[in-house]
Amino acid sequence: MGIKETTGKLLQGDISGVVSDVKSSIERSLSLIGVIIVTIAASIGSGLFVLPSFAAAVMGSGIWLAFLIAGIVFLPGTLSKSELASAMPDNGGAYVYLERSFGPLVGTISGLGLWASFLLKSAFALIGFKAYMYAVTNYFEIDMNGTFVVMSALLLITILNILGIKKVKAFQTPILAFTTCLILIICLLQLFDGSFDFSRPIDGAVDQTKNDPFSVVEASALVFVAYAGIYKAGALGGEVKEPEKNLPYGMIISLILITLLYVVVTFIMMGSIDTGVLLDNGEPKEDPIFAFVDAVASSKVSIALASLAVLTMISGALSGLLAASRFLFAMAKNSLLPGTLGDTNKKFKTPHWAIISTAVAMGICIVTLPVKDVAKLASGFQIMVIVALNVCVMVLRKSSSENSWYNPKFKSPLYPYVQIFGIIAGGLLIVIMGEKALYGALAACVLGVSTYFIYGKKNYDLTKS
Repeated sequence: MGIKETTGKLLQGDISGVVSDVKSSIERSLSLIGVIIVTIAASIGSGLFVLPSFAAAVMGSGIWLAFLIAGIVFLPGTLSKSELASAMPDNGGAYVYLERSFGPLVGTISGLGLWASFLLKSAFALIGFKAYMYAVTNYFEIDMNGTFVVMSALLLITILNILGIKKVKAFQTPILAFTTCLILIICLLQLFDGSFDFSRPIDGAVDQTKNDPFSVVEASALVFVAYAGIYKAGALGGEVKEPEKNLPYGMIISLILITLLYVVVTFIMMGSIDTGVLLDNGEPKEDPIFAFVDAVASSKVSIALASLAVLTMISGALSGLLAASRFLFAMAKNSLLPGTLGDTNKKFKTPHWAIISTAVAMGICIVTLPVKDVAKLASGFQIMVIVALNVCVMVLRKSSSENSWYNPKFKSPLYPYVQIFGIIAGGLLIVIMGEKALYGALAACVLGVSTYFIYGKKNYDLTKS
């Protein structure tokens, strides 16, 4: 909302338009470093502290390869989203890009689907939080009501989100830095330990690729959601300083750092312990980092790390709630959802009703859905979004004469080959992942279509007329 635009509306007597702008404006407070912090914090929570054991249950000791493949497949979507973000630096991220490219119906479907996917990722982080909290309380022989603790954590991150993004960043930065450093120190010590077996993770990846390549692809698809935090930066486009520069560079740098972290940590983890340490009667443990550290270090060190994991998981869920709520906020601004969801708090300048609605939905998912289904549903829709974003860039580039507004400051390199690779690779992952991911996509489509025709169509048309 600039001075020139506001003055023009006042001269035209459009007082309501000025009031609407003031209500919907959110302060731009995130720098490049802030984008990277929010993005990494949103990713490494469940990505590092929960998913390794689920991948190990599928493909054994070569799980570092699954994380590497997932990161490579994520790259085309990151480049495409970086280009789109530099042209449309608004809150809502992928929803905004798809709505402007394909219209309000597709926008409604993608917006609600993305909202569901991001809140599922955050719910998954809080499920991991409960597992690590149990490890801590069990060590100190403290009885814990898991549901009460998780819901208390959900209430905490909801309040922090309403207080504002500066509070979120201040909460995340020390937790992220200290936890990551401690994990890397433990991994470095293990790398030079005499019991470390370099051949185990390498042979595990090679043998699995030769004997059962589908399991490698399945594991890669399962851990895909570990990179979803990168897209949270795009969803916060309206809150980033110099978004044309900071959004694309923030996402690309974050992807490189996160991929390196996942590959290095899981490689050293599986070179230090047998796969069975991460499993309980064949089922994946929800606290694999605790199991790893407990096996290679003292109980005190593992409990200290579990305590930090508790805070890290809250941090990841906090970022997820922040980003998920912005999809509702952006859709409400376009009148595809009730206007209340587009209101911002007068004091804190945050979309409080969108945040509260998202938190309630997260609570329902935590109570009702199995852990693995949460991960699969979230990963499945993230892959579909990547495919859609790659298509989106190709459509906008080819029809540039009709879309004169599309003028990205950052352009994806190796166009269109990178986008074609992303579309094919994403489609393959979806097929391998199975019916759970497809059910999730179908549910998102049904919800989106119903919302559009029941509420969004008439209000959106009225707004655009």
